[in-house]
Amino acid sequence: MTTSNRLSSAFAKPHPALVCFLTAGDGDTAANLDALVEGGADVIELGMPFTDPMADGPAIQKANIRSLGAGTTTADVLRIATEFRVRHPNVPLVLMGYANPMIRHGPEWFASAAKDAGVDGVICVDIPPEEDDALGPALRDAGIAPIRLATPTTDDKRLPAVVEGSQGFLYYVAVAGITGMQQAAIESIESNVTRIKQSTDVPVAVGFGVRTPEQAGKIARVADGVVVGSALVELVAEHGADAPARLRELTAGLAKAVHSAARAPRKEEKA
Repeated sequence: MTTSNRLSSAFAKPHPALVCFLTAGDGDTAANLDALVEGGADVIELGMPFTDPMADGPAIQKANIRSLGAGTTTADVLRIATEFRVRHPNVPLVLMGYANPMIRHGPEWFASAAKDAGVDGVICVDIPPEEDDALGPALRDAGIAPIRLATPTTDDKRLPAVVEGSQGFLYYVAVAGITGMQQAAIESIESNVTRIKQSTDVPVAVGFGVRTPEQAGKIARVADGVVVGSALVELVAEHGADAPARLRELTAGLAKAVHSAARAPRKEEKA
């Protein structure tokens, strides 16, 4: 299955997609990622550790520190991705991180290396749409989806710039803050996701603050996907070598809730 087909297939299923995040190099990443897949994750997000993860809350900040403290490099992240692709040829894999590690050797180098590693999409938190030339063209040329972020403060004037050029899925950040710290009201999420869907055919996945199957299930009724990160990262921190079993258990609960939710209608499906 090709890079573009893996992501599109994940969001073309008859149920919303569960997107699960872990930080590369934090614990036994291979075993932990396998546990997410076994638990029912539809898409894997692999965080690239960075010294200044400005969008991340305490749980993922600490994961970055642990990973960097263990000596994790960009080359290690790409190796983890390559080995994941061998074990899971059909599971979409997205790298999420910050500009410095992605463009320090040039965007073309990073895009080529990510393609060789079997990466399907890239979320770069600190390159805004207005600076797309810094990485976007290189990713698209390599067949990798640049995945954009929209927030509650993305108004109708700026939304076209956000959705233009976004591929794979659009990541709606449900709170105007950092990861894992608060949960937005479902009414706010539904209103903003509906507004975004009127501007794009790209699937919309919602993240930041999703911690429980109950929360994930509610969001899945109004979105095309649900992203869970901090709750999973905390299990790695708490359980160490025993984390895979805990990750598998939580992911299975999240997957059951998300997959049993009725998919929100796309704009072309409305009467």
